[in-house]
Amino acid sequence: MNEPVTLALHGADGNLIAADEWRGGTVPTVVLVHGGGQTRHSWGGTAGTLLASGHQVLAYDQRGHGESDRAPGRDYSHVRFAEDCAAVCSTLRHRDEVAPIVVGASLGGLAALLAEGDLAPGTVSALVLVDITPRMERTGVDRIVGFMLDRVDEGFGSLEEAAAAVAAYQPHRPPPRDLSGLAKNLRLDDDGRWRWHWDPDMFLGPHPLGGEAARGRFEAAATKVEVPTLLVRGRQSDLVSVETAREFLDLCPHAEFVDVSEAGHMVAGDRNDVFTAAVVGFLDRLSAS
Repeated sequence: MNEPVTLALHGADGNLIAADEWRGGTVPTVVLVHGGGQTRHSWGGTAGTLLASGHQVLAYDQRGHGESDRAPGRDYSHVRFAEDCAAVCSTLRHRDEVAPIVVGASLGGLAALLAEGDLAPGTVSALVLVDITPRMERTGVDRIVGFMLDRVDEGFGSLEEAAAAVAAYQPHRPPPRDLSGLAKNLRLDDDGRWRWHWDPDMFLGPHPLGGEAARGRFEAAATKVEVPTLLVRGRQSDLVSVETAREFLDLCPHAEFVDVSEAGHMVAGDRNDVFTAAVVGFLDRLSAS
């Protein structure tokens, strides 16, 4: 696999958006947008498989995550993530002369859905939503937020301690033998403690997932998405149920649907091979049509 080129892109506020791009494939570029509390390094082998399948790939850190700037004015509302997504895609559209394909996980999927179906139609040429729908199961949201905020101040004394916390949160996933991937989603602070590489201020203002107040806007956006769309659900997900998946398919009837067995909300990490195969198959069908 080619080494990525690191890019400095810009979001809606002129904020720095850190990105890695794997070149050598064809356009449209496939843009990977991670979920809340993750970074651009959260996709496992997805970028490599997409590149091997002939696609140019870019993954970026959302505002307040990884090496991207923290949000001006601590604004982490769902609309701002969507505006950042639209800004990044606009840059790629002008460069490549074709709108990119976006694969968005959780918060990243909501950002892409709102960008395409509401803020800036034409932002993407195709959309893959990874375990996210306009209506989310409350228990799943609460569990995710609880995990993200647990130890947010004290952090972890070692990578092994952080890995143990992840294993307790995701008992269905075998613990990693190599912790180098986990290290990319943490930062080592001056006090010697490891902390998740995202801004805790994200939860001091409007909820980044929008909450019930934003549900209607996400639903309206789904009805207006006209580009080819794929919803990928983790069969063990506690955020997206069979019912909420069906609700989305009613709103966006042309969308395809894949239910990945033995995967929870973090589908790309739980069953990366099956997840990526589903995405590649979807992209291949687009190329053939």
